[in-house]
Amino acid sequence: MSWLFANEPDGAYPKSWYAATADLPKARPSLEGETRAEICVIGGGLTGLSAALHLAEAGRDVVLLEAAGPGFGASGRSGGQIGSGYNKDQLWLAKSLGEGAAHRLWDLAEDAKTLVRSLIERHAPEAEYRPGIIHACRTEAEAEEERTYGALLARDYGYDRITPLDRAGIAAITGSPVHAGGSLDEGAGFCHPLRLTLGVARAAIAAGVRIHCRSAATRIAEGRVETQNGAVTAERIVLACNGYQSGLSPALANRVLPINNFIAVTEPLGDRAPMTRPVAVADSRFVVNYWWQSGDGRLVYGGGENYGRRFPKDIASRVRANLARTYPDLKDVRFDHAWGGTLAVTATRLPFVRRLEAGLYTAGGYSGHGMALAPLSGRAIAQDILGDPAALDTLSALPVPRLPGGRHLGPAITGLGLLAFALRDRTGL
Repeated sequence: MSWLFANEPDGAYPKSWYAATADLPKARPSLEGETRAEICVIGGGLTGLSAALHLAEAGRDVVLLEAAGPGFGASGRSGGQIGSGYNKDQLWLAKSLGEGAAHRLWDLAEDAKTLVRSLIERHAPEAEYRPGIIHACRTEAEAEEERTYGALLARDYGYDRITPLDRAGIAAITGSPVHAGGSLDEGAGFCHPLRLTLGVARAAIAAGVRIHCRSAATRIAEGRVETQNGAVTAERIVLACNGYQSGLSPALANRVLPINNFIAVTEPLGDRAPMTRPVAVADSRFVVNYWWQSGDGRLVYGGGENYGRRFPKDIASRVRANLARTYPDLKDVRFDHAWGGTLAVTATRLPFVRRLEAGLYTAGGYSGHGMALAPLSGRAIAQDILGDPAALDTLSALPVPRLPGGRHLGPAITGLGLLAFALRDRTGL
């Protein structure tokens, strides 16, 4: 069974809090028979929809093939955090790629946040963008590193939106006693991700994009994309499937590893609601915990992962164990929703955005930063097709080596190799 339908074989939206609080659209018709387009986009998440929208707004003829419905994958299931920068910090990027490249990448990442805010304002105000992400550190040493890094961003990049937090300061906002300190990035933010994705889909349709749902691509060959019941012939093809590409491109499969992550949403907590400001939080664990508090006093809490295709049978218990470490007083709270999602990571935790060959593009492997980087990457591909390669060239320079073990080993074995790679990179071993 493919990653696409391993957990929702009927292709229906997951029973998430996001789906329960979004205006889900009627399914677009599936592709039947042969058609032509200038560009065929495969994937109805934020990458593909952004590429399609920007191309259509420039007058290009675009067909988008989506295996289920827009936002069915990670774009509609994530923690909704629109963070600054990349999974690697600016120190790492400058050391690895040079100061000039690091500054170009920072500018692109800043543009990514501006793009998402603009998409919300123009097409999905119901997604309710809210500013502020706290990076919560477990140890004093990590908190000191966070303070030093915030000062570096202010000095070298002119980014003065970060406020350091000591133990008392972070506890006053999060209501959790377990963190030694951290920082509040008021230039970052968060939103309801499924409402955003559905809003961009509506905008793409209004701009002329022909979206076909229930139309999973099964093969790409010589400018032709085949589905079970039809095919699209196109001058250019954009492969925007992230963790769900299912063997359509060996080059992508060798560099982008799908993994599963889990989120649960509590009942309304009333007086027990711990947070005192409407900001999001991500902690410093290697497998990060992330959360925010809804307007009606629920915690939207994510944490835990696995490398197999199937989600665990009891997702709620997996998330509860993580939540209890952050909020011991809420260890027995009721969850109203719990779900899993498939994202994708790379060996360096940097996105894989490339021209694979003449007329074929791909983007994915956002490694937890997809809310900002997916729309940016889709637009970068669109800009390249329209004659401006600058953003795509910058993103394509990010180092993304082949995964340890490659696509021929099982995902769990490859995941262990990826973990070893990441630990070696972190420790310098």
